[in-house]
Amino acid sequence: MSDRVFSWLLFGCALLVVSSLLWVLGDVVLEGVAHFTWQFLFTAPMDAGRAGGISPILVSTLWLLLIALTVALPLGLGVAIWLSEFAPRNSRFAGSIGITLDILAGVPSIVYGLFGNAFFSIYLGLGFSLLSGGLTLACMILPVFVRTCESGLRAVNDDWRRGALALGMTRSTTIWHILLPAARPAIVAGLILGIGRATAETAALLFTSGYVDRMPGSLLDSGRALAVHIYDLSMNVTGGDGAAYASALVLVILIIVLNTLAQSLVDSWFKRRLTIP
Repeated sequence: MSDRVFSWLLFGCALLVVSSLLWVLGDVVLEGVAHFTWQFLFTAPMDAGRAGGISPILVSTLWLLLIALTVALPLGLGVAIWLSEFAPRNSRFAGSIGITLDILAGVPSIVYGLFGNAFFSIYLGLGFSLLSGGLTLACMILPVFVRTCESGLRAVNDDWRRGALALGMTRSTTIWHILLPAARPAIVAGLILGIGRATAETAALLFTSGYVDRMPGSLLDSGRALAVHIYDLSMNVTGGDGAAYASALVLVILIIVLNTLAQSLVDSWFKRRLTIP
């Protein structure tokens, strides 16, 4: 009897989470579809965003995400490999890095925004630009990505490492062709979490990439992210709710498409890594 009650409680928790997600998505879809057109994607905003579309804002969002992932993925994967495969298990230095990553993962995004403004925008002289915003986003997603990848690599059974050593494989070959493909689910999870946080970020970008809603000409130009645009329409623009819902619908679709594409690319890349030359 107790097992059945426990099972029903778990089922109720899962149902509550799914219902909440469907409620939020349903509200965004119902309100957003009414104001969404294909022209909305390919025209610039007009009348403070009440009319027109989101073309330059969508381009700025993609640039910000590309910069963040280009910096964070190789750096984060390298740190995760070092922590799990090269750092001594009882090393005080490695332990301090882990604690630092855990603290950074919980730092509010507004603090990252202030740091990015002070370091990238002012100290490095990048100003309010896509480059400042993308580098700030990279700093934000690094801690979660590193810890997720590290956990996945540590979860790989040590028999795989010993077997590779017995076959005469070098350490780099073992990591590249055996451990990383085995840790693929964790790496994909970290990548998806990073994409979701970077794409939906608002506070940090207000201080780094800026507020300008025109088409960026270079990475040193200011650009408004989609999440910032939604915030501005819903909070500062009277009569902008319709465009805000349509922009939110685009943001949800963008996150789903990017996550699906990222998972497909990672899967295909790791399948090639399984072939040992």
